[in-house]
Amino acid sequence: MAKVVLMVDPTTVELDPEPMPAEWILSGAPVTRGKKLVTSHDWTSTVVVWDCSPGSFHWHFRRDETIYVLSGECFMTDAKGEERRFAAGDLGFFHAGFSCDFRVTQHFRKVAVLRETMWLPFGIGLKAWNKVLGLIGFAGKSPLMVFLGITTLASGILR
Repeated sequence: MAKVVLMVDPTTVELDPEPMPAEWILSGAPVTRGKKLVTSHDWTSTVVVWDCSPGSFHWHFRRDETIYVLSGECFMTDAKGEERRFAAGDLGFFHAGFSCDFRVTQHFRKVAVLRETMWLPFGIGLKAWNKVLGLIGFAGKSPLMVFLGITTLASGILR
């Protein structure tokens, strides 16, 4: 049975080694670790805890990523050369395809929500579909229940 509720202290989760590609490292010897905590039923979102020791590296985001910094400090520099500091309590969002450089000055730990992106017309269609389901009272129901409910609804209308 899938976990419905995730209850965990992200500051004490034991992490596994997750080495970054050596060619991404710019200076120092940053050591990265992580742990996937949960994945959504549709496999489009994942919650992870991740940490990194001091060092500098290039990073490319393959998925949308929302982060909440638990501890430490790092500086992110974008392609324009603009720098942004991240420390405990900060919330950040990086869209899929974004690349930047990170300079970790103090052991850094974060919780991240990774989300697969989808083709914009598909995303708009999905939002519209969910809106329709909400309007007819099927929001949050399983696909089978939606199908059976719509079939019953349609047969009642056609009578």
